Amino acid sequence: MAKRGKKHQEAVKLVDRSKQYEVSEAVALAKEAAKANFDETVEAAFRLGVDPKKADQQIRGAHVLPHGTGKTQRVLVFAKGDKAKEAEAAGADYVGESDYIDQINKGWFEFDVVVATPDMMAEVGKLGRVLGPKGLMPNPKTGTVTFEVEKAVQDIKAGKVEYRVDKSANIHVPIGKLSFDNDKLIENFNSITDQLVKVKPQSSKGVYLKNVSIASTMGPGIRVDVSSFR
Repeated sequence: MAKRGKKHQEAVKLVDRSKQYEVSEAVALAKEAAKANFDETVEAAFRLGVDPKKADQQIRGAHVLPHGTGKTQRVLVFAKGDKAKEAEAAGADYVGESDYIDQINKGWFEFDVVVATPDMMAEVGKLGRVLGPKGLMPNPKTGTVTFEVEKAVQDIKAGKVEYRVDKSANIHVPIGKLSFDNDKLIENFNSITDQLVKVKPQSSKGVYLKNVSIASTMGPGIRVDVSSFR
């Protein structure tokens, strides 16, 4: 642990905490400060000028990053008949009905995203206590409760990320891996930032993007100048 602590201290020294960096500078610095011996995930963190206690300011949705996240998501689809065939053809990893509900109740979680057709939600809803705490419950707001299962599966496989404001008005979104070209990380960052600006609640007053930073899994946070997005 001490060794990791030393590496982290070295990385922190590279970052000027009082400065807001251009996106390109922040991405380059995140790579320079990365000291771990694995391909770290790069994450963007947004502190928003919203009040999550107000229903109309509970920002939630999904967005397809232009270059994906670098992680292949395992997709479970609850569907029947033609919709089940459609999901399989689109590349879903698992497709079924009550059989998978039984498996999940027994502790099976070999999947990352769950999609369900609306007519399956009465059954899938029974898994709320199990899937809810893990953030795996299908939701219309994120496009995971839909009859358009082909599009849903393709979007997830292409790099769709879900975003949701927490109680402290923060949103964390992965934007790729350190092994990505800088340009791809920049485009992914700009894409999700654009999306969050688009969904700004009308009732939100004052500065909306209060604080934005980029960090790798083990690296320090690097503040980003997002004045052009405001």
